[in-house]
Amino acid sequence: MKTQTVFVVDDEAGVREALARLFRSTGLLDLEMPGLRGTELQQRLNDVGCTLPIIFLTGRAEVPDGIRAMKQGAFDFLTKPIEEDALLSSVQTALAREFEVRQNCAELRDLQGRMATLTSREREVLTHVVSGQLNKQIAHDLGTVEQTIKVHRRRVMHKMKADSLAELVRMAERLGM
Repeated sequence: MKTQTVFVVDDEAGVREALARLFRSTGLLDLEMPGLRGTELQQRLNDVGCTLPIIFLTGRAEVPDGIRAMKQGAFDFLTKPIEEDALLSSVQTALAREFEVRQNCAELRDLQGRMATLTSREREVLTHVVSGQLNKQIAHDLGTVEQTIKVHRRRVMHKMKADSLAELVRMAERLGM
C-alpha cells in the first residue's frame, strides 16, 4: 500500500500532537472545534468532492450528531477517551478502504479511456456482443455481413485489452453498459 496521510483536526493542541504521533494516514475530526463544528467541516469537504474517510472523535457523544455524521459519509464516530487499539483499528480499516476506492477509481478511468478509443460502430458491436448475441445475429441487426462483425469484434477485444468474452462482459458491467 502507498504511503497515506492522516489529517488530524482537533481544538486541543495536546490531542493533535498525541494523535499526530500515532498516525500516518487518514482524516480525523473532532465534533467541537472553535468556530466550526466537525459536521460543518465534513459538509464543506463533501461539497468540494473530498472523499477522504473521516473518523469523528468527540468528548460529548450526542446520538443526533453521530447519526448526521454517518449519513453524511463519516467512516466512524468514536467517543473520547478513545482506546488506542480501537482508534488504530478504525484508521487502518479506513485507510484500506480508501486505498481500494482510489484503486477502483483508477481502474474505472482506465476502462473509460479504453472505451473512448472505440469507434461508434465498435461501441455498437460491443453492446450487442455483451448482450450475448452471436456474430450472425449482430450482422443481421446492424445490416452487415458476419465477417465485418468479426473484424469489429477483434478490434474491440484488442482496444479494450480483453483476453476473453467473460472479461469483456465484466468490463462492460463496470462501465454501466
